[in-house]
Amino acid sequence: MALCGVCTTPNLPNLQVFRSVRNSSIGLKRNHSLWQSTSSFRAKVLKFHCSSSLRPSSSNVEEIDEDVDNNPSVSLDGESANVMQFKWSDFKILDRVSIGHGGRADELVFEAIVQVPDSPLFNQGVVLRKLNTTRAQRRGRRAIEVFKKLVRRRLLYHSYSMQVHGYITNNSSDDQYSFTLVHGCHGSFSIRHWLQQSDWLPTLEATLALDEESFRRVGDDTTGGPAVSRQLRLIRILMRDILIGVNYLHSHGLAHTELRLENVHISPVDRHIKVGILGNAADFNGDGPSTSSAYSTMDRRQMMIAFDMRCVGFMMAKMVLQELMDPLIFAKLKSFLAKGNDPSSLREFFVTTLNTNSESGNTGVQILDRNWGAGWHLLSSLIATRPSKRISCLDALKHPFLCGPRWRVAPSMDIIRWGLGSTAVKISEEYIYRMPQRQRLAHFIGLMEMLNPYPKPNCWLELLPGRWRLLYSTGKHIGLTLRQPSTRALIGNVHLMITRASESANNTSLSFTSDIGFTAITSKDWPHNKIGATGKLQTLSQFRLIAGKRLYLKEEKKNIGKFSMGEPDAEEGLAEKLETEKWKKVVPFKEFPSSLPVAKLISGDIEVTMNMNDRIDSPGSVIGEVRKQIPPEMFDLSKLVCGTYIDSRLLVLRCVNGSALLFTRSSLDHMSI
Repeated sequence: MALCGVCTTPNLPNLQVFRSVRNSSIGLKRNHSLWQSTSSFRAKVLKFHCSSSLRPSSSNVEEIDEDVDNNPSVSLDGESANVMQFKWSDFKILDRVSIGHGGRADELVFEAIVQVPDSPLFNQGVVLRKLNTTRAQRRGRRAIEVFKKLVRRRLLYHSYSMQVHGYITNNSSDDQYSFTLVHGCHGSFSIRHWLQQSDWLPTLEATLALDEESFRRVGDDTTGGPAVSRQLRLIRILMRDILIGVNYLHSHGLAHTELRLENVHISPVDRHIKVGILGNAADFNGDGPSTSSAYSTMDRRQMMIAFDMRCVGFMMAKMVLQELMDPLIFAKLKSFLAKGNDPSSLREFFVTTLNTNSESGNTGVQILDRNWGAGWHLLSSLIATRPSKRISCLDALKHPFLCGPRWRVAPSMDIIRWGLGSTAVKISEEYIYRMPQRQRLAHFIGLMEMLNPYPKPNCWLELLPGRWRLLYSTGKHIGLTLRQPSTRALIGNVHLMITRASESANNTSLSFTSDIGFTAITSKDWPHNKIGATGKLQTLSQFRLIAGKRLYLKEEKKNIGKFSMGEPDAEEGLAEKLETEKWKKVVPFKEFPSSLPVAKLISGDIEVTMNMNDRIDSPGSVIGEVRKQIPPEMFDLSKLVCGTYIDSRLLVLRCVNGSALLFTRSSLDHMSI
């Protein structure tokens, strides 16, 4: 949008901004003074002298409130050629009037047309934003202050924010404390309104007049295609424009602090994203040092940039996963993050939370899964729990998810690990475990182990605690096979809960609990609805974590039979892969190593319990059938010997027979079977 002006009062130079009551509201009311006629057009030259600061009231800088009232008054004591003075009679008020903009109740928004022949805006549509409370007036004055700071680079400012033309003087009958902004009318919805339309994708493509040249700007060389490809191209265009606009503010020492879909508009004229009127923009440099403990580890600039990037992440999540437009589902996401869950496990959360029968289907999940899960990596980097870990605008613009296939982006080691893990997860979810799939999974798991980012046991002590869901075992097919068992059991989710006995750095004791959910089918034949007696099989064991090494013995390959699970062949292919020029640039060693550091697990006593919700005739046979369908290491935890790969999302444990178990982190509060 474009900012065009401000309505001031005669005593504005001496007007102080006081704190106003929260949740103030105002009803829709036409002011008859809007139509009072005057024959002259005035253009006064003014100069603004403003100052502002934004100080969080607590150490939790993540909860920056848009209503912090630390801004002093604004004075008009000189001249400036950038802000002019208008009168109400200079506009023709249209019949389109609304209360607030983006859910605000403390401002009235009018659409109008400039009627002064001498004005450069003659016959152009503008928006008159009348601010009726002290808080709203503070936002308007702050918008002018930001405009004055950014007007030196007017081209970029007008491309990504609001144009400023002038302000309106009050008549004696007007409210002397009202404050009216006049900004450009784009004739388009905010992004939130676009996404709420049933046919938003083709309509928005037509509005932005997207063509091959538009797609080339984001590195794509194709047009049309399925809805997933079209939506991905459009999201790339929108996200890149948003990031360029936000980076423009950050490079000028400002944080937006109010990035939401309802505050971001699309202009069909220049086809740019407008990031609002910047009424809540905050300076990186405050008036004085803060005593907050949060600033002892991160300065004000980094915290404000991190806050903006988190807001951009939520915008991206709603654009891709449109189920989040539902306030209830978005509240679940906020609750998921507030409970301490790592954003890198968002995919696990969304797959189990989103309604698979919704109108959009799983389009959003497919978009984020493309390019080896690059979308999930970018999303988790934008809303990372620690502000210091969040990605910057410039790094996000170079992220593979926002770069089309024509742009060759050199991925970082973190993105390479993420891609390997995402590919392994996708293959395991297909549940097709023939020999080619088994060899591919073993191959990817081996590559992940070679690139393990946390080989030291201290790092494992920090990352291991949590709830992990078993995805795949290289040693045993999980679930039913072609057997005809006498007792039928249907395996649900298999979890591994890991907790630390103490937070002390010297205490390396861990508690492992294997939680296996199953359903015992009591009928003679398989029922269509698979209803039976549900139960849980739990195994508890204590472990000690120490440093160790995993040896790669090449001479053992000759003794492996032809009925192996594909791991020896995968290891041989892994050695050949690492010798190629492509992998030599990223792996930390020049040749296939003889050993790698691992986290060695030393087990203690084991305790096994089983709980059934209903009474069954032969519980022993049910336990036997469950043990046949799961890897033996999940029943006998003492067979887990070492951990070879771990990050915030995935875990690989090796067993005594050499097989590998692949886990993904599950949310702490997701306890369903």
